[in-house]
Amino acid sequence: MSAMNNRSNWPLHFLVYAAIVLGCYVHSVQAAENKNKVQSADFIELAAVMLKDGHHDRALLALQSVDLGNKKTDLARFYTLQGLAYLGLNDLEAAKDSLQQAVKNGQQDPSIFIYLAQVYFGIKDYKKTIEAIGKAGNLVNKDAALISIKAESYWHLKETEAAIHALNDGQRAFPADLRFLKRKVFYFVELGLYQEAVKLGRDYLKRSNASAADYIAFGNALRLSREYQEAINILEIARLQFPQDEMTAKLLAHTYLDQGKLNSAAFILEQAALLNPQLQAEAAEVYRRAGRFHKALTLNESISDQKVKFKQRLSILLALKQFERAANMESSLYRTGLLEDQDVRYALAYALFSSRRFADANKHLDHLKNAELFRKGTELRRLMEICKTEPWQCT
Repeated sequence: MSAMNNRSNWPLHFLVYAAIVLGCYVHSVQAAENKNKVQSADFIELAAVMLKDGHHDRALLALQSVDLGNKKTDLARFYTLQGLAYLGLNDLEAAKDSLQQAVKNGQQDPSIFIYLAQVYFGIKDYKKTIEAIGKAGNLVNKDAALISIKAESYWHLKETEAAIHALNDGQRAFPADLRFLKRKVFYFVELGLYQEAVKLGRDYLKRSNASAADYIAFGNALRLSREYQEAINILEIARLQFPQDEMTAKLLAHTYLDQGKLNSAAFILEQAALLNPQLQAEAAEVYRRAGRFHKALTLNESISDQKVKFKQRLSILLALKQFERAANMESSLYRTGLLEDQDVRYALAYALFSSRRFADANKHLDHLKNAELFRKGTELRRLMEICKTEPWQCT
């Protein structure tokens, strides 16, 4: 029989079954293709939701399931989301690569260049930072942080005039945002335009309801620029406004030290030590350097750190020429381990020599290894021999 005749003899239910199977097969192939498309889109949407909720690591996990080989996958969006996820995790190199891929794959939203600018700035590629900002269009004028980044990038590239212009643009666009005025103050200090810096600085401190940290930053910038008097003027105001702030007091004291005004520095540290006893030793040391030995000795009594206390006391007693008291510190210096310090050991030897306890002095001189101290020790031994043979010369 012919094939047609054979087929006509097939049971009707078998033909129906075959048709159903064939139809199911075709449907399953189409369904699989559609499923791949839907799944890629779903994972991209899931990643977007994760990013919105701040779950950057989960967003990356979702994006790993996207089929990049599927022609229907929105690669521009995929790489944009991937770049933002890496940016959120502070993986700047990976963020840069992904965002660049987003642009290559047709991402036309100008905000992509804002993200790229942030990445370039983070990796200190200041030239590309400015290029990216230029491509962001009008969005720049709506973002104070972006203008600030632009100014700093120009500054790092030594394009100081462009940096100042950018700050001026920021002030015009955001008159209530004082970050531009503050930055301009520090730029002027670095440029050596101190009078203008002080003028703008006072304006900033007045308008900003400035914190102690603001005063400290401005005062320290002036100090490092050797504009000591202006720094002192600023820091004295800060000390009045923030009497409890230790850093203000310390910076002011050190600025006075820079000018050689030891008594002023010591007094400020002494006052600050009432709030923080740890500053007692520093105050005593500055009084010692100022020649006010009895004041230094009084403050020394209250120092809690025994090593600091005894080492400083030894130097003060030597300065006062109270050699017996200094020599009698031997057991305290030994107990605290200070005799391991070659300078301390020589100072004790000198005190013993000056107290005519030559044998004890020699014992300590034997331990000196430092070349300069060894030389001084040799000279002490020579003087001791003179004192033994010609005592009248040592009176």
